Amino acid sequence: MNDLPLLSVIVPVYNVETYLDRCIGSLVEQTYSNLEIFLVDDGSADGSGGICDAWAARDSRIHVIHTRNRGAGAARNLALDLAKGALIGFVDSDDYIHPNMYRRLYGMLTEDVDIAECDLVVTEEDHCSLDDGHAGNSRVYPAVEAMRLHIRDEAFCQTIWNKLYRREMIGPIRFPEGHLIDDEFWAYQVIGNARALARCTDRMYAYRQQTGSVMHRKYSLARLEGVRAKQQRLEYLKVHMPQLVEEAKRDLYFTCVYAMQGSLRFLPKEDRTQARTVLCGAVKALKPISVSAELSLGKNLLVILGQISLVGVSRILNFLVRIHVLT
Repeated sequence: MNDLPLLSVIVPVYNVETYLDRCIGSLVEQTYSNLEIFLVDDGSADGSGGICDAWAARDSRIHVIHTRNRGAGAARNLALDLAKGALIGFVDSDDYIHPNMYRRLYGMLTEDVDIAECDLVVTEEDHCSLDDGHAGNSRVYPAVEAMRLHIRDEAFCQTIWNKLYRREMIGPIRFPEGHLIDDEFWAYQVIGNARALARCTDRMYAYRQQTGSVMHRKYSLARLEGVRAKQQRLEYLKVHMPQLVEEAKRDLYFTCVYAMQGSLRFLPKEDRTQARTVLCGAVKALKPISVSAELSLGKNLLVILGQISLVGVSRILNFLVRIHVLT
């Protein structure tokens, strides 16, 4: 165990008593055993805090922090400030991982590779089938290529929990607090600090999809946080990776289109007006937005028309969805 660098695993916990034993059990069973596990009880109103304390009494590697409810971002920040590991991992408290996940990810970190990622399984089950880490392929990506895949949401996505990070990649970077989402504001900065990243096809993280999750909540103005996160990412890329700016602009534009579609369909009039102001202002700031040979003719047409009228394009798309031309 002493030959392995200390790995700090951070788990924000809030009202997950039904799933928490499965999550913590998958951590203490890791074949990468030099762990410290931070369970941050974020003001849970159910039995989650007691479950954390019971596990800490059984395993000295577990540290429990009880705090008032401030959200997952604040909980992760609190643990990051206390963590001593040279390596950092995150797990959501309703998810679970294969016993070999961190051993596999650690084996992918080379002299130049600073972040390693595995694939995941979306599940509602307690015991879904996960890969053991012995059969999947792995590949190393330079940071710019990894960031391109991040923008495209094809790999190294904003999900923070199917990854292993060298502590230096995180440094002083912390999660925004008081947000519905926080990982989209954080992930691109850490990717940008890396020299290279590695990804394997082994499905070793079980992501539990619940109806109460962020993506299943009722549509609201809080969804615009994703737009703000990508605006900040664009400003970051202008300084650090200017070769990706045009692609990031197009991605932000399509995020604005989808957000406008949702706003027109689901928001009350007052909120819809506010969303329209934010989204039209965001697209205006992006102009000119270039078309791309990598996009379909239809998407390039949306890029052109949306710069004329974002609301008009969004209404057309909603109509096409309503008559089942689009899904």
